[in-house]
Amino acid sequence: MAETVHTAATNRPKRWWLWALLVLLLLGAMLGGIAWYKLFREEPQPDWVTATPEMRFKYGSIGAENDAGIPYWIFYVLPRMFPEKLPGPGGYASFGVAWEEGQELPIGFTKKTIGFPRVANTCATCHMASYRKTPDENPTFVAAGPGHTLNLGAFFRFLVDCAKDPRFNADNLLHEIRLVTELSWLDRLIYRYALIPITKQRLLEREAQFAWIYRKDFPDWGRGRDDGMNLTKYFMLELPMDNSLGPTDMPPIWNLKKYARPGTTMNFAGDSHDAQSVIIDSALGLMNAAPKSNNEFLGHVRWLQEYLSALPPPKYPFPIDATLAASGQPVFAAHCASCHASDRTGTRQPLAGIDTDRERIDAWNAQNAIAANRVVSGFGIQRKGLVEEDLIGYNPPFLDGLWLRAPYLHNGAVPTLRDMLTPPAQRPVVFWRGYDLYDPVNVGFVTQGAEAERVGTRHDTRQRANGNQGHAFGTDLPGNEKSALLEYLKTL
Repeated sequence: MAETVHTAATNRPKRWWLWALLVLLLLGAMLGGIAWYKLFREEPQPDWVTATPEMRFKYGSIGAENDAGIPYWIFYVLPRMFPEKLPGPGGYASFGVAWEEGQELPIGFTKKTIGFPRVANTCATCHMASYRKTPDENPTFVAAGPGHTLNLGAFFRFLVDCAKDPRFNADNLLHEIRLVTELSWLDRLIYRYALIPITKQRLLEREAQFAWIYRKDFPDWGRGRDDGMNLTKYFMLELPMDNSLGPTDMPPIWNLKKYARPGTTMNFAGDSHDAQSVIIDSALGLMNAAPKSNNEFLGHVRWLQEYLSALPPPKYPFPIDATLAASGQPVFAAHCASCHASDRTGTRQPLAGIDTDRERIDAWNAQNAIAANRVVSGFGIQRKGLVEEDLIGYNPPFLDGLWLRAPYLHNGAVPTLRDMLTPPAQRPVVFWRGYDLYDPVNVGFVTQGAEAERVGTRHDTRQRANGNQGHAFGTDLPGNEKSALLEYLKTL
């Protein structure tokens, strides 16, 4: 009997430890479940986002929220906290984003819950054109068009400058968030001790990568431009900043099937082999990291390529003089078609003889391409990739939807098609980019006047990389032939 009592007493501490271990395991599992739910669970976007191909292009996630996403409520309150860092009044609208009436976010900005709501970007951020036929009408948005109103450089600087400000802290941000929504006590803790510090840290890490867009000796990109090859060098390759710059217009990406012809290359300088490679590289740039799932990522890429390949260019929205356009067709055939409607179109051509601003081709080389291809291969992603050669000039572009691609030349240094048919020395020296009121007489956008100056950004062709020289073709045509050619170009 005494032995039985002793055994029971001996086992009691063991049972206590077992119960304690079980409670700890259950508590750990519960905390792990809460952490997963609050930080990592992934919810599909609402059905309306994928209701049509165009809506998916404008608002559908490509996976950028995982590493590049900004917590929604932080994103929401930044313009309220730091209005002085915006380029003008109107919150995010001041960056010239395409913003449809009734939508919570601009086109190209996605909202997706991965643990918590996050905001990221898609291709539509830079590839959504807009125009107005009269000053008092709402803009018409054109999917896959050049985002000529978007001030991307100012948007990048805004995010970094907010993070650098000492007011970017948990107390201030939570105060602003509390004015527009009521977070649960747990969400407040998560924002205070995780999301706000991590967001600040990640934005500050980008300061060095964006250092070249703060340089006073470099011209600002302005509306409708970015510097894609330097973005690749400093983000994907993490190279030290050099003295190069190559700001270019944001190109249209409609009708991509035209690049399926053997021998064509993509980008202004022909530095990428095909559409799939360009989409992959651009999407990886938005993600700023390797994809969470290569299969899922490549599924998004396939969908984008199929959608953009079949998407036609937009029709000119004003009346066209059919007789005058018909008389312009032989002028085009005689003076333009050998570059823009032939086997040379979309292929790499030497700069000599065209003589446009060369800064873009000097910003990239074969070694950069080799390194970038190695990085993407390291992600386990196979593609034809970037052309591993030094650049020699610019591709003569296809001219589909030409009317909506102003300003012209690779760097957007010539405001209208009429200006393109003017000798380089007589082209506008200073004009304002990013105003979306269309000019059907000169075939481009309005770039002068009080409203253009209020809305747009100043482009000075005397600044480095902004030159409007070269491409003198057609500038010596008689006036009647120029008018006929301009009318024909509206039909492309």
